[in-house]
Amino acid sequence: MLVELGVSDLGVIDRARLVLGPGLTALTGETGAGKTMLVEAISLLLGVRADPTLVRPGAAEAVVEGRFTTGDGDGDEVVLTRVVPRDGRSRAYIDGRMATAAALADRGRQLVDLLGQHAHQALLTTAAQREALDRAAGVDLAPLHAARARVAEIDRRLAGLGGDAGARAREIDLLRYQLAELEAAGLADPEEDVVLDAEEDALADATAHREAAAAAAQAVAAEGGARDALAAAHAEVEGRAPFADLAERLAGALAEVDDLVGELRDAADRVVDDPERLEQVRERRQLLVDLTRKYGSARQGARGAGTLADVIAYHQEAADRLADLEAHDERAATLDAERAQALTAVAEAEAAVGRARRRAAPRLGEAITGHLRRLALPGAEVRVTVGATDPGDDVAILLAADPGAPALPVAKAASGGELARTGLALRLVLTAEEPTLVFDEVDAGIGGEAAVAVGRALAELAADRQVLVVTHLAQVAAFAGAQIGVSKRSDGGSATSEAVLIEGEERVVELSRMLSGTPDSRRVREAAAELLATAAASRPT
Repeated sequence: MLVELGVSDLGVIDRARLVLGPGLTALTGETGAGKTMLVEAISLLLGVRADPTLVRPGAAEAVVEGRFTTGDGDGDEVVLTRVVPRDGRSRAYIDGRMATAAALADRGRQLVDLLGQHAHQALLTTAAQREALDRAAGVDLAPLHAARARVAEIDRRLAGLGGDAGARAREIDLLRYQLAELEAAGLADPEEDVVLDAEEDALADATAHREAAAAAAQAVAAEGGARDALAAAHAEVEGRAPFADLAERLAGALAEVDDLVGELRDAADRVVDDPERLEQVRERRQLLVDLTRKYGSARQGARGAGTLADVIAYHQEAADRLADLEAHDERAATLDAERAQALTAVAEAEAAVGRARRRAAPRLGEAITGHLRRLALPGAEVRVTVGATDPGDDVAILLAADPGAPALPVAKAASGGELARTGLALRLVLTAEEPTLVFDEVDAGIGGEAAVAVGRALAELAADRQVLVVTHLAQVAAFAGAQIGVSKRSDGGSATSEAVLIEGEERVVELSRMLSGTPDSRRVREAAAELLATAAASRPT
């Protein structure tokens, strides 16, 4: 329920703060006073497009805040806020935290259902009439949606098998060529190029490598070289107690040098000058470079040249793709069989939806008719028709406004007032799940007995939820448990609106103004008071 609405600098509204209660609340005032702007404020909390031209002249931005109760507990509240700047994008907040307009809309529409001045025009579309029937009947569309999604999935898989026969044959030829080339290369180790790089380096400079190792061994082991120096140092300190640790370390270094000399000589002996092997390594490396450029980059796409690991992965992918294409006929036959089953499931789901809609259509028509007759259309009759083709998407709400009149689509059969009442009757049947309903001039085009009937119907609708109605009719406003008057004043430079709760004798005065425009007339005030008393007596408790 909307318990508090704050509006600043929106249209003619300078500052307004309304505290609202349950039941039916009427918003009344002269045309142009700003009633509909309050509805516009609520619509902003529901995520509608923010129009910067609505910002009050001279203000930088308009701000709308709504505090809602969301449960029975005292602490179950949510605050929605929308800020509309004169320049730039609007901003949305949920409980003070930044949110997108979409998130605000999702939250707001769980709390409020707003029917604007032209909301009843939705009755003119087949989609809206079909949705109304499904909602009234509780038609379960989930199996139908799932069955159709299954067919779409199978169609995508069929399309992915390889296009037409010619394209498939060309792709098979290309894949076979690529696989032959990759299989001939015998790739197995993704690090082979790194290993070959090291081997090429060793082979390409074999003589220099061997000479370098031999020279290093000679430098260490030659007479007067590093080994002799270490041996002399060890001899100087050996047997001297203060230098026992140092003597031991020198002995270890001498042993390490002897090992190192042996390894250098072995390394020199192992270096092989093999031009034939060098040529083989270079050829293999070039092959790997070529394959990486052709297949690694194909897999990497725009990310880079690829690696040998990408080539090996592409080899497997190409083999899998070729297997798919070569098994196309078998796979296509399997998918065709699955598609046939899926289409059968679609047909069954469509038939089930069609049956449900056709069973529910007469009940919906009777329910709307019953409400219309209570809304001062005693001779009206509504029929809901469903097309013969499953799932019965061709839904139409037909109205015979008078006895003996042909049942025609509501767009052709209903006047503005009749259409508004038909929309209200449908709303009474559907009983919205949202805890707050807002009607903007649902009583357009009616008066007299019909206005009383609409007021009574709105009061009934408000028996278990909050209903806000913008109205020009005293007969409707009289049924409200609370009435808020919206008035406009001008200081000569600009006009501003204010909204205040009207109670007691002031409410009689406001209803008198709405009845005849002469609130000072004693007889009109007596009529207004009688209207209030009559409405209160018949208002649902």
